[in-house]
Amino acid sequence: MIDQKLIDLTLSINGYSSGASIEPAKTLAKDGWNATTLHLYSHSGTHMDAPIHFEVNDKTIDQTPINRFISEAWVVDLTDILPKESITVAHLHTIAELVEKGQSIILHTGWSKKLGTDEYRNALPRISPELAHWLGKKGINMLGVEPPSVADVNNLKEVTEIHTILMKNDIIIIEGLTNLAAISKNKVTLIALPLKVENGDGAPARVIALEKQ
Repeated sequence: MIDQKLIDLTLSINGYSSGASIEPAKTLAKDGWNATTLHLYSHSGTHMDAPIHFEVNDKTIDQTPINRFISEAWVVDLTDILPKESITVAHLHTIAELVEKGQSIILHTGWSKKLGTDEYRNALPRISPELAHWLGKKGINMLGVEPPSVADVNNLKEVTEIHTILMKNDIIIIEGLTNLAAISKNKVTLIALPLKVENGDGAPARVIALEKQ
């Protein structure tokens, strides 16, 4: 890996993260070591969804084959995207012609910069049904996005529809990415490793990109 740049695409989980809290459990002075107790919502921060999240099928996060967690990925520049804009196939430009079955797609919207604002959750750009179906036909492995969801979390019909289309096509969904501006090339190796939660509907994940120099 000497000739590759490693880029961390993962949000840090802290006491301000949605659905997360961190409490002292042990201290060096009192117990001989430092430790904390973590309370985590399964979709906190940078995370991966499992099909059982919307009961598309009964596959849980721990049942996802580990070979799916590493793949070539195309990075799509969508930094001029508008709040609440619907992302279509046309937004992929030339990458729509280049992407191959088994590869992944990362959508760089710059949305992670809005973390902590109302827009981050309530005005996010969304995957259109057209794009979701197209990704399925292309046989995409993983889809990575910066917002906390691929669809409008305030619209149950929409969020259910988009997740269902993607999951029925066996596309792994990664939400809550960050630091995509550090990627300088349009193709990287994507590594996304979720916590192995037994029967989990999803889990926080450590996600990195490897970029050839």
